[in-house]
Amino acid sequence: MSFNCGIVGLPNVGKSTLFNALTATAAAQAANFPFCTIEPNVGKVAVPDKRLAQIAEIAKSAKLVPAQLEFVDIAGLVKGASKGEGLGNQFLANIRETDAIIHVLRCFEDGDITHVEGSVDPIRDADIIETELMLADMESLGKQIDNIARKAKSGDKDSKGQHEVMLAILKALEAGNPARTVKPANDDEKRWIKLLQLMTTKPILYVCNVKESEAATGNDWTKKVEAMASAQGTTSVIISAAIESEIAQLGSEAEKTEFLSSLDLPEPGLNKIIRAGFGLLGLQTYFTAGPKEARAWTIRTGAKAPEAAGAIHSDFEKGFIKAEVIAFADYVALKGEQAAKDAGKLRQEGKEYVVADGDVILFRFNV
Repeated sequence: MSFNCGIVGLPNVGKSTLFNALTATAAAQAANFPFCTIEPNVGKVAVPDKRLAQIAEIAKSAKLVPAQLEFVDIAGLVKGASKGEGLGNQFLANIRETDAIIHVLRCFEDGDITHVEGSVDPIRDADIIETELMLADMESLGKQIDNIARKAKSGDKDSKGQHEVMLAILKALEAGNPARTVKPANDDEKRWIKLLQLMTTKPILYVCNVKESEAATGNDWTKKVEAMASAQGTTSVIISAAIESEIAQLGSEAEKTEFLSSLDLPEPGLNKIIRAGFGLLGLQTYFTAGPKEARAWTIRTGAKAPEAAGAIHSDFEKGFIKAEVIAFADYVALKGEQAAKDAGKLRQEGKEYVVADGDVILFRFNV
């Protein structure tokens, strides 16, 4: 099960520097000119989760396998991208293929780094990107709506429902509101909206890129972004891409900890982005543990036991019999499976069990 977040923004806001730090590689070229990233770069990163190490220590696991999240570095959009300006069509296609959007906003002044709009204003920059995505969505919707309208007139019930949803989204877009503001009333509407593959239905996280000296405190711009994100029902994260780049080059964890401490930062900003991206996609983690490995598995929040088993292998889901479940807190407090079982904390759960975040699970199946 693979999930990814597309990193977007105007040129020269720090997207590629951030991506390089995320993947600890130099795969994405960071340069002081627009369109230095032509092809999207893809990198997978481990999701920070201290629980995995605790479980591995108790289970005496030889190997730790963390959950992963994929990030796609997408080249800088510019005003007019929806009409093909810059490398617009290519960039918009790359965004369509992602599950969520990480929108990097420049919240720092630096006369040596060109801003494509001539001045620093993250609220304006966010509006430019959102407008281009909405315009592209309107064009995409326009191409689909006539066909559905004809089917709806013929009396097809499913098509009639789809047409009504499409009209509601088109009305929102024409009013300057992204498609994500149209909330599905039921599972059918949710499915129809997903089939439209509109970019502004994707969840969004704003990342405020600040100077090193403001990484711990933020600034006036980050406060405005936070207010904007809150009004939209989403969140924002403050990072300094320059700091993250330096951290990525340090060799040991001790060096990283010392460097962060000198800046009054409790952890790398990247950890916040990765966790926020995980939450943005509505994901959670469960664990398996044994002598060979302790592993974190990624599932959607609300997944039932058979679906969770399917994250390991489709045969586990098809032949699901039961799940033997220990809550993370019980597993740690009682120091493992056997003690948890002796204390009555190991539960036998069936097909309707909704997996809780952090559960330690052993699946029983028959194929």
